[in-house]
Amino acid sequence: MVDVNQMAIGLGIGVLQLIVGLVLAIASIYIGLSMFGKFTKGINEEEELKKGNVAVGILMAAIILSIANVVQAGVIGLTSALTTGFSMNAIIGGVVQLIVAIVLAVVAIYIAINVLDKITKNIDEMEELKKGNVAVAVLMAGVLIAVSFVVQAGVSGIARAIGVSI
Repeated sequence: MVDVNQMAIGLGIGVLQLIVGLVLAIASIYIGLSMFGKFTKGINEEEELKKGNVAVGILMAAIILSIANVVQAGVIGLTSALTTGFSMNAIIGGVVQLIVAIVLAVVAIYIAINVLDKITKNIDEMEELKKGNVAVAVLMAGVLIAVSFVVQAGVSGIARAIGVSI
């Protein structure tokens, strides 16, 4: 027999997890777009998008995906804490993991862009993006997304170290 109370509790927790996930996804998009402006000196992203600059659009999407990929590990930690009976230690661990994930995502993107700039000495990436150079944007996007997978694994390791189950 189906226990209606258990089903209602499970549904409530699921809806709460969905809401937390959506709020954090929107926050990570906001952070990603805010950071893009700081990482791309000399580029007015909104104006470039209005002009149809695909290269800038690709890089903006890669930054958002990179941050979301890393923050996902933090969201999983936090939402899993919600399903463990609302243990305060689990919730604190999930929040710590989420904060670490956001900070690491932003720092990793910053470092990745700077390292790529050092490696490609003969290419001014920001100038090429302004020109709409899609090849440069795809290279930068690939680097950011690849770095995000590595950082995500690190965030998951941190979660295990602090005892948050993911």
